[in-house]
Amino acid sequence: MLWRALLGRLGISLVTLWIVSVLIFIGTNLLPGDVAQIILGQMATPESTAALRAKLGLDKPPIQQYLVWLQNVAMGDLGISKAGLGAGLGTPIVEMLGPRVFNTARLTLLVAVVAIPFSLFLGLIAAMHPGTRLDRSITFATLNLISVPDFLVATALVLIFAVGLGWLPSIVYLRGDETGWVLIKTLAMPMLTLVILVSSQIIRMTRATVLNVMSSPYIEMAILKGVPRKRIILRHALFNAVGPIVNVIALNLAWLVGGVVVVEQIFSYPGLAKLMIEAVLMRDMPLVQACAMIFCTTYIVLIFIADMATILSNPRLRHPK
Repeated sequence: MLWRALLGRLGISLVTLWIVSVLIFIGTNLLPGDVAQIILGQMATPESTAALRAKLGLDKPPIQQYLVWLQNVAMGDLGISKAGLGAGLGTPIVEMLGPRVFNTARLTLLVAVVAIPFSLFLGLIAAMHPGTRLDRSITFATLNLISVPDFLVATALVLIFAVGLGWLPSIVYLRGDETGWVLIKTLAMPMLTLVILVSSQIIRMTRATVLNVMSSPYIEMAILKGVPRKRIILRHALFNAVGPIVNVIALNLAWLVGGVVVVEQIFSYPGLAKLMIEAVLMRDMPLVQACAMIFCTTYIVLIFIADMATILSNPRLRHPK
């Protein structure tokens, strides 16, 4: 039964990824502007533009372009930059993505290491003391932070820690040799912004899910037997609440990879989201498509892992009647 669920989720993920690839290709081709004219600039003439479009393969029918692109992506070939980003026209996209993927993965890992334990701790504390002043304070704070847009959080942190106190740099400048405390201080502003944004949702989901499990009959029986509330939550309720918590963690990790465009722009962080914005501005469609596929693949993989964790943690899903 477990293998059947695994194969079913895997099939759904692959179909979803194919549908996403179609939508990405259609969406990028609907964007206004002509990459050939952008490359040629003031030197563009109808003849030179047509010749460059033929050289780049832009004169072929859209279906043929999609099939060629899909085949190349399936073989690991993401194409060549067509707008001169990075090292210049004709640069393989894989080479351009390497440093950006590393920067995004590093920031995501650092934020996850801080945000996930912190969020689970506060969520469990709120669930252990429902209705108390501590619980109301945590709920009020997280609700307000969720309602605040990311650019406002980033701006407030810049005004406080960079402008007011002068403790942290407002712009991320990476030379490539930063380690230890220097690296932490350099990345502190985007890290702090993302930890605040991510933690609020995980805290609320942890609290709500644990309290929902606490209303189950077997939990009420344990309470009537005199089992301490702390033990009930940590030994029984938390494990049965893993599914929704893992799902919200997976969604937030996926958002850290591709949804932090505003944060990367504010702090000039050289990540994947910032690279995609630059590619859109330059109409570098192969690079836009490659970034979009990475973002969507990350979402699908993390949701697949969350689904598997949910199935493994819930016997009713592993052995349905």
